[in-house]
Formats: sequence, structure tokens, C-alpha cells
Amino acid sequence: MDVPVAPLDVGFEKYAIGQPVSRKEDPTLLRGRGRYSDDLNLPGQAYAVMVRSRFAHGVIRAIDTAAARSMPGVLALYTGADLLAAGLGLMPSGMSFKNRDGSEMSKPRQPPLTTDKVRFVGDPFACVVAMTPKQAKDAAEAVSAEIDPLPAVTTAREADAPGTPRVHEATKGNLILDFHHGDSVKVEEAFARAAHVTRMRIRNSRVVVCPMEPRSAIGEYDPASERYTLRLGCQGVFPMRQLLIGPLRTTVEKIRVLTGNVGGSFGMKSSCYPEYIAILHAARVLGRPVKWTDERSESFLSDSHGRDHDMEQEMAFDAEGRILALRVTGYGNVGAYLSNGTVLQPTGNVVKNTIGVYATPLQEVSSRVMFTNTSPVGPYRGAGRPESNYYLERLLDTAAREMGIDVAEIRRRNHIRPDAFPYRTPGGTVYDSGDFSALLDQALALADWNGFPARRAESRARGKLRGRGIGQYLEVTGPPAKEMGGIRFEPDGTVTIITGTLDYGQGHATPFAQVLSSRLGIPFEKISLLQGDSDEMLAGGGTGGSKSMMASGTAIVEASERVIENGKKIAAHVLEAALADIEFEVGPSGGRFGIVGTDRAVGIMELAARMREGLALPSDMPQTLSVSHVAEGPPFSYPNGCHIAEVEVEPETGVVTLARYTMVNDFGTVINPLLVEGQAHGGVVQGIGQALFEHVVYDEAGQPLTGSFMDYALPRADAAPFFTIAYHSVPAKTNVLGVKGCGEAGCAGALPSIMNALVDALAEFGVRHIDMPATPERVWRAIHGQAEDEGQEEDVGAG
Repeated sequence: MDVPVAPLDVGFEKYAIGQPVSRKEDPTLLRGRGRYSDDLNLPGQAYAVMVRSRFAHGVIRAIDTAAARSMPGVLALYTGADLLAAGLGLMPSGMSFKNRDGSEMSKPRQPPLTTDKVRFVGDPFACVVAMTPKQAKDAAEAVSAEIDPLPAVTTAREADAPGTPRVHEATKGNLILDFHHGDSVKVEEAFARAAHVTRMRIRNSRVVVCPMEPRSAIGEYDPASERYTLRLGCQGVFPMRQLLIGPLRTTVEKIRVLTGNVGGSFGMKSSCYPEYIAILHAARVLGRPVKWTDERSESFLSDSHGRDHDMEQEMAFDAEGRILALRVTGYGNVGAYLSNGTVLQPTGNVVKNTIGVYATPLQEVSSRVMFTNTSPVGPYRGAGRPESNYYLERLLDTAAREMGIDVAEIRRRNHIRPDAFPYRTPGGTVYDSGDFSALLDQALALADWNGFPARRAESRARGKLRGRGIGQYLEVTGPPAKEMGGIRFEPDGTVTIITGTLDYGQGHATPFAQVLSSRLGIPFEKISLLQGDSDEMLAGGGTGGSKSMMASGTAIVEASERVIENGKKIAAHVLEAALADIEFEVGPSGGRFGIVGTDRAVGIMELAARMREGLALPSDMPQTLSVSHVAEGPPFSYPNGCHIAEVEVEPETGVVTLARYTMVNDFGTVINPLLVEGQAHGGVVQGIGQALFEHVVYDEAGQPLTGSFMDYALPRADAAPFFTIAYHSVPAKTNVLGVKGCGEAGCAGALPSIMNALVDALAEFGVRHIDMPATPERVWRAIHGQAEDEGQEEDVGAG
């Protein structure tokens, strides 16, 4: 395996950067000793249950809570009106964009619990608190709401039609944002002079996030300090604390957020949800902790969903198959609310990620983002990046077939060349590095591209169809943000890294320790990680956008430099030498401060021990090796790669089997290949899920038909072959470690490679495109020339 090792790597070889070190937390988690949110219980805690709408859309006429309030064990019951009357604020509404006319996007008010209308099945309008979970559930069942049903709208394209039911009265129709990027005149001129234009409509299906751990939280309030504490699984305690300020109408100093182990999130747990505000209010009023835990069926409604775009793609080419311009026009469905739904995926992230690895002179993106009567749609592994690469790669495969160009060759002709960096795209990004053609060639060789005809013939002999597909992706990581890099030398002789990203399955403790050990020569086993306490944070952007190692890694490196700077001053005093004569180096025995040209030295851990034992230092000298540092976040980085899939199709049933899967990735410097490979595998499997199995379906009344694992299909172990993985790494120039991020790349390569392979397998039947998920029924219909009705959603799951 070709894994690049950073030049700074001179530490203990076993734990050096580039080594496949096992995750520090695995022994704890594998023995069942992890502490997830629902594992926590506090003395005297009560239990909350949300009362949710059974209608997708309707006017609330009355809420009868009398019977519920009188039931055994019930301590409190709050409606949306109660929370507003108590002085609580509105839910956060996320980032802002400008409409194409320069006006602000629509942000209708959202109280923590809805007061006027219900807007999706699962919309919470009351919260019951009782002594036991069963008592709370029983009381929630007794709450009676008089709701006048209204017609519902579930797709973004339908939501934009005249006369469609309005989800929010404060919006112009159902339009949140009329987004536009690019020079329409120049793009139209490019299309006018094009030798060939490829056009496609591609729908990116809605998915349920389905982390292993449902959401759970405990709210507390200390009247003496007037301080809230929220314990929950999230993606960053620092940003979560910021999100709570508005709804609670308090200051940042009055909120503490604590997070332990988190059983997955994929973007979904980054948001502030109504349940958190309700239980924190209840804890303040009742004077006791209040706990809420989602059940799986409830999470299908209450958690934000992912994807759900409906886009028309157009690409203009010259006679040689080189790209002249790209135009993307369509819709994004954000669901019913903006508190845990976001507009970024079908807008800004399409702009940044539809260029990919290709020299594209012009780009235009026009997206209409709509409210619908569905669960909110938020970030989901990649958050616009896999969608955009999927659109781009499907266009290129289709254009290659239309123009009679080999699918690999059309990519080579359009690759950005290594001598073009830094390369400014029409999306406003600046690529710093990459070797896209060489990476493609490596992937083709590793996948035995030239041996495919023999494998296809063998499949046909067994009555199967076989196809192959390329997915060459590039994604833009999360935006720069300040990040904390704290290094604390503890009284027990260990060292703690404090940083504001948050591990919800990635395994941060190990690669962060590898970086620190390589910089300071601190024994790997002596290093621990603190991420889950907002009181310890000076800054922190949380984890998302594949940027944790860039952000926290940079902060750790910069903090290490400050430790060395302080340590030299202290060592000069201890060694009775001039500061200018002190050097620091990391060798086989660890980090050492020494006098240049002599063998006199003191190890960094020995120096820390002497300070713990009471080493007297002059007052003008640092009194500790510990530092609390905030780093300016490094610029974007651009992980990229090439995935090649081969599928087999059983024509009698339409069943698709993923037969082979190869990936070559450029993640820059790979800190820990074991963890990187795990991230790549996970992303690919989630891509398999969306490509072949997963699909949220609503009926005409807005009722979800895929509300449990009985009718929502997830990929299982037998859906994935053994993966072949390699690297063609070009270190990033945008951060000190040269890393590029890897957490979401698997999805970005999987969607196009699998779907391109499937279309290749079905090409003999005249199939030009098939939308995800490619369920057996949908594939069977394609084989037999039975086009699916535009509005039909019979593919409830793959079983």
C-alpha cells in the first residue's frame, strides 16, 4: 500500500505518522464500556416524551392537555404557546444566502414547539414530563389535538407549482431561496457554439440518516448559577452551545454542553433540535434533570433526512470532447423547517463541487430551494459533495457514449494538469495540488480494466449482465474556522490534547496522538484527548466537512511549537545555559531539550515531572509547559480519487450485485492508513445504500411509507464485496500536515461509479439513465422498457 509519510515524522516508529495504529477507544467500546447519552442517568431525573403530529399539514385549533396532566406521575406538560409565554426564543435558522435579485432568503419564525400549524408528520407540538418513561408515554398518548388537515406537498418541484399549499404563510409561495451563480450570458454563448450538448435530469433520492445511536439528551439547570447543562451526542460542543443561545435567550457563559461517546451522526446530530430546548426548559422549571431519548421509529420522523435534489444538468463540449461549460438548474427540498434543515447542499456546495477534477471554463448553477411538508433535510455524509460529483460523472459517461469517446479518455482529455496549479475554478475555489490523470491510470490498472471483457463474458455465460463504471471525484472540505489546540501536562504524568472537533466514530484520539507524539516525542500511550466539554473550549468548529485533521491537526502542531518555545526557556534555566544554546529534537528516546554541541539534555517528560515536583522558576519565565492555543483554520483542501465498480444484474429479477470495487484516493498525507481505510469503507457502503437500497417515500397526504426498517432497506454485509484500496497522494499545500480529509470521500466515489456501472450493464437495452435507488423493480422495468411514471414512488425498499 502506497501511503505517504510526512517528512516531519521522526518519532517512535510504531506510532509514527503513516503507521496503522489501532484506535485508542476500541478496547473500551468493544467491551461495552462506552458511555453514550442514553447510558447516562442523573439522580432525581424525570423523563420527557414529545407529542407529534400525525398529519403532514394542518391548522392547530386546540390542544387538550387536561387528561394528560392528571395522569399518574406527570410532572409537567408544555405546548409551544407555553414555551413562548415562558420567554423562550425561536429556533436557529442556519446560514444565509442572497437570492439572485440580491434580497435576503426567507427565514420564517420557528418556535421550539409549533403553535399555529403542523407542517410534517412528526412535527412536535407538546412535551410531556413524568417520573418514568412509561408514564410519560401514556400521558403523551392522552394529549388530544384538534387539527384541521390541509393538503400536503412533498416534493420541491411540486412545491413551486402555482396554487400549491403553502407550508409557511410568511414565505413567497414555498420558496426559501432563489439561488444563482455564474455568468448566464457567457454560459449561453458557450452552449451556442458547442459541437455537442449532453442534457440529463437527475433526481438525488432522499435518505434517512440511521446512525446506530438514536438521539438522546439530558437537560439540567442550576438555579444558583442560573446555568444550563445539556448532555447529548453531537458533532461539536462549542458550536452546539452557540446554537442554544437564541432559543434559551441567555448568554454563552450560562450554557455548558457535555458529550461522551457518540454512535454515529453523519451530519444529522450537528443541529439544534426542539427536544433539547423543551427538556432544558423543563429542567429549569421543575428543578430536576430531564431526560429524553428518541425511539427508532420516532427518529425516522424527527431526525433530519439527507439529499433530496431534483436537478437538470447540461454540459457543452467542443468537437474533441472538451468541456466548454456546465449548467445545473433545479430544486432542493429542505423539508418543513430550517432549524435542522439547510440550504447549502443544493446551492453553494453544488457550485464548489460540480467542477471536480476537470478544466471547466464556465459554470452556472440555479437552484430553487423549497419548503415542503416533510421532515427537514440537513447535512448527510458529504452534504452536497457526493450529489455534485454524481451529477458530473453521470454527465461525462453519458456524453462519452453519445460522442463515441471512451469513458476513461473523455476524463483524461478534461483533467486539470499538474502544471496548472494553483487552479482557480469558476466556482471560486483554488485547487493547490493533484495528479488526476496518473491517479485515474493507477485505478484502471488496479481494477484490471483491460480484463473486463473476459469477466463480462463469464457473467453472460451464467445468464448475468455485467457493467463497469468510473467515479472520479473531487470534493471541497468544510470551510476554515478557528480551532483550539490545547496541550495540558497533567498531574499524573499524562498529557491531554484539548480541541474543538468531536469524534463521533472517526477515532480522533489515535491520529491526533500520532501527530503530537511526532512533534514533541511524548509517549503515545501517555496522550489522551478531551473534546466533549464546552467549558474547556476556547474555540472549536466541531467535526464536519472532512476537516478535523486539517483543523485540529494544525492547531496541535502550532500548540506544539508553543510548548517547545516555553520548554526551551525552562530547560535553559534547568541546564544553566543560554536560551540561544538550547535546541529541541525528537529521537528514539522521545523529545529532548539539549545544549547545542554537548550531551547535556533533559527530556520533555522529565522536565514536566520536575515541574510537578515543585521546580522553582523565575517569575518572568513560563510556569508551565501547558498551552491553550487557538489556530486560524487552514484554507479548504481538495481530497480526490477514482473509484471503479463492477456490477452484475440478474435480468429476470432486476437484482443488482456489486461484484468488484476498486478505489485509489488522494488524501494528501495519510496520518493513519488503518483509520483512513475504515472511513473510506464506511463512505462506500453508505453510497451503496443510496445507490441500490435506500429511499424515503411519502404518499399524497404526506404520510411516510418508509417509517421503519421493515420497509426502509439498508445495505447489509453481503451487499459489499471486498474492497481494493490504494493511494496516489499529493500532499496538500494548504496546511502544515499536508492532509486533505477523507471522511466523506467514499460516498462521492461510490454513487457515480456504481450507477455508471449499472447503466453500462443495461446499455444493450437502450437504457441511458436510471435514478437511485436502483431497486430490483426499477431495474426490471428499465430492462423491459417500462418507464417509471414521473410521480410514481412505488419503490418502497429493496427488501
